[in-house]
Parts: sequence; structure tokens; C-alpha cells
Amino acid sequence: MPSRKKTTMFASAFFTCACSFVLICVALATPHWISSQVGFSGTNSNVTVSLTYGLFSGTCEQFVAAGLQVAETTFQVADNLRNTEAQSTITAIIVMLVLSLLSSLLSSGFTCTNAVSNPYQTFLGPTGVYTWNSLCTIFTLIAMILFPVNIEENGLSVELAQGCFSLLQTNTKSEHTYGYSYWIMLLIIFLNIASIIIIYFYDHARYSKKKEQERPIENAPKDVILF
Repeated sequence: MPSRKKTTMFASAFFTCACSFVLICVALATPHWISSQVGFSGTNSNVTVSLTYGLFSGTCEQFVAAGLQVAETTFQVADNLRNTEAQSTITAIIVMLVLSLLSSLLSSGFTCTNAVSNPYQTFLGPTGVYTWNSLCTIFTLIAMILFPVNIEENGLSVELAQGCFSLLQTNTKSEHTYGYSYWIMLLIIFLNIASIIIIYFYDHARYSKKKEQERPIENAPKDVILF
């Protein structure tokens, strides 16, 4: 059975890993990654399209220049994309988050196992926790970088707006506000770093105690050596 200190430390790390797993599921499922106001110029009036969407679905509303709402619809992100680069980037973000989800699940399993037992394999201990939490952090960070790149470089919001309302032509302006589904990824990264720090402190304390117990004989008192 593990010591009380080990159980407490790994149980705390398990809690942070489990929270990370739940938040990744929330980020994948919720359509509040970004809200965009996209302006288009027409022959008779200017049109503004308001979009709120995530990785899979969203809603869009069309307003004329006077602010009168003339249309509202829901859409699937994949169905509205014609730009190959934008499509590929969205797919890459989803893949990164799925890999992050699997890493977080494995990390949760490793920390839970160490909280209730003492596994013999080295990789099942702190080394495994470091590995899976680091991978989860890297995958989440990549997804967090790719999404705004897709917005700014590939004109994701503009293309989605044109997919909702096919008559829109010339884009005049775009304003973006990132939603809680996007910023959740920052919290996921912090939770994974917290897990690594917790296990590091435990591992460092265990290593220090082990080295103290293995002091060389020259550090022993002289009268003991003579005896």
C-alpha cells in the first residue's frame, strides 16, 4: 500500500487530470469558441453577419445597415467550408484535442493507480504522469494556436458567413471575440502544469529521502567507523 503522503499527492494530481479531461470534452462540445461580426458591401446597402460557432456547429444572423435582422440560421462548420486550408486546419484542431483527451485520460489512470497502489514498472509512476501531462499540454497548446491562425490567415469567419448567406460578396471588415470554449484551453494547460508540479514535489521529496538514507560511510561518526 502507498504511504499517506503519496496517496494525497497523487490523489490531488488525479483531481487536476480529471478536471482537465472534463474541460477538454466541454471545449470540443460547446459552440462558443468565437463570436464574429463580418461586414459585407452590397449594391444597395451594407450587410453585417453575426456568427457564434465552435469546431462543429454554430449560429449566424444577418443584419442590414439599419440594424434590422433579416435572417437567422444554424449551420454545421464542415458543411459551410470550401477552403481546403481552413478545412484541414479545423480537422487538425479536432485531432489535437482528441489526442489531448486521450493523454488526459491516461494521465488520470496513472495518477489514480499510484494513489491506491505501488506499481513496479517505472513508467507507471511519475515518469508516466510527466509524459502524458506534457503531451496533453503540447496538444492543447497547438490547438490553441491553430484556431486563431485559421481565423486570421484563412478567413474562417468570412467563409462561414458566405456559406450561411450565399449572396454575400465583398468583405469589408471583420471583428472577432474569442469565447469561453476557446479560453478553457488555457485552463486545461494550467491544470496539466499543476499536475506535473504536484508529482515533481513528491518525486523530489522521495529522491531526497532516499539519498539521505544512502549516505556514504565516510559521513558516519568516527567512533562508529573505528568500532
